[in-house]
Amino acid sequence: MLKKLALISVSDKSNLVEFAGALSNLNYEILATGNTAKLLNENNITCTEISTYASFPEIFSGRVKTLQPKIFGGILMRRDNASDIAEAKENNVFPIDIVCVNLYPFPQVVNREDVDLDYKIENIDIGGPSLIRAASKNYKYVSVLTRPDQYSDFIEELRKGDISISTKSKLAAEAFSYTSYYDTLIANFLEKTFELPQSNIRINLPIAQSLRYGENPHQSAALYGDFDKYFEILHGKEVSYNNIVDMAAAVELAQELGDNACAIIKHTNPCGAAISDSIANAYTKALSCDPVSAYGGIVALNGKVDLETAKLLNELFLEVVCADDFDQDALELLKTKKNRRLVKVLLPLADGTMNFKSVPGGLIAQQKDNSKLNLKEVKTVTKKQADNSLMEDLHFAWVICKHVKSNAIVYVKDKKILGVGAGQMSRVDSVKIAASKAKELGHEVSGAVAASDAYFPFPDSVNEMASYGITAIVQPGGSIRDQEVIKAADDNNLVMIFTGIRNFKH
Repeated sequence: MLKKLALISVSDKSNLVEFAGALSNLNYEILATGNTAKLLNENNITCTEISTYASFPEIFSGRVKTLQPKIFGGILMRRDNASDIAEAKENNVFPIDIVCVNLYPFPQVVNREDVDLDYKIENIDIGGPSLIRAASKNYKYVSVLTRPDQYSDFIEELRKGDISISTKSKLAAEAFSYTSYYDTLIANFLEKTFELPQSNIRINLPIAQSLRYGENPHQSAALYGDFDKYFEILHGKEVSYNNIVDMAAAVELAQELGDNACAIIKHTNPCGAAISDSIANAYTKALSCDPVSAYGGIVALNGKVDLETAKLLNELFLEVVCADDFDQDALELLKTKKNRRLVKVLLPLADGTMNFKSVPGGLIAQQKDNSKLNLKEVKTVTKKQADNSLMEDLHFAWVICKHVKSNAIVYVKDKKILGVGAGQMSRVDSVKIAASKAKELGHEVSGAVAASDAYFPFPDSVNEMASYGITAIVQPGGSIRDQEVIKAADDNNLVMIFTGIRNFKH
């Protein structure tokens, strides 16, 4: 009778003793590498070290231990192929039916700052991925396990008889996914470390959770990656696809505005934003921008929510409240509405991340818009100059405008939004919509400043804003009609500054 062989070589030794013990009880002879064998022997589970089995020692401080013909032959031989069987007999190769391997902890060390490059390189596994790939390729005959959470179901099925082909094929697919993820981390790390251009966009993120649906109920959706590194859901029903997109938009804006800032987002556009001397006052100012649109919106607060703020938040139906933290009494009050999501923001939303969109046949990618406005470097192009207070409002308006869908126009006074025109095909339409919204909600636009995400192709928008009493405009400049636009600003006694930075957001 042929030996029943199982090979085990794991970095993560969770549940290993129970798994190996079960295999041993099912009459499998276990082959193991050094540290794995040591643990099994300490727990009275009989095993054979691979170096002994292959009649070749581990060399180069363990860098080479499984890369042996007798090992890979046992994994890759086809059990129903007469030639393979004859060659196996001739070379004293026995079939290995179970391969249980997980890899050196490169994913855990790659971002550590307390270890050097050599240490990280030493944690790149070579033999492990080769074993996994070999077993996965020969899945018709070999079962490959790469995670401790697979052990229990596998043993249960094995006790009932042979492992089914459906289980083997599933395990093989999961194994190739595992090595692909591992290789992606290595390639991205080395390109970054060696300052090389990225040759491929590699997106290989583990699924974090399935979502109820996407933008609409007929669209399936899921969340992938490390969302929980940035956001901790403290309370409320499951976040939706739209919630997640809006949460990111709200927090990005609030964080860019600075301390004691509030951003209220609806469908990724800000319908309210403000800075004040406290979180409560910032929320009150932001809400006053457009309390109608804020209903059912997402609020991000760049600070800690106290009881005063919680009482204000509790007066309106809000889908999500995000904040750096919550006082305990504030949290208890906000939890009285069982469905509202309360979210703690754990980290700054990192600069330099890439944005991706699908297109037919692939993706387009760009760096996130990390542009910053230095007030000392802007160019005043009109005869009239801005004082410090006006310049601060212009800067605030520019930040808000950067987060509004193009074509974007924003009106601001005293570091508070008054009106927003978003996503229009014509810039002058955005100018009119922003004014109409402000007027509808009782805001006095006269004396406010305006921001535009791109240049004005004609003077009409400037003349329109002047008719509302706008006193200053910040825009990128760069139109062939800039001189006509500047003249319109001068004729209307406006301040106009050019940033040289366009901020389209599609």
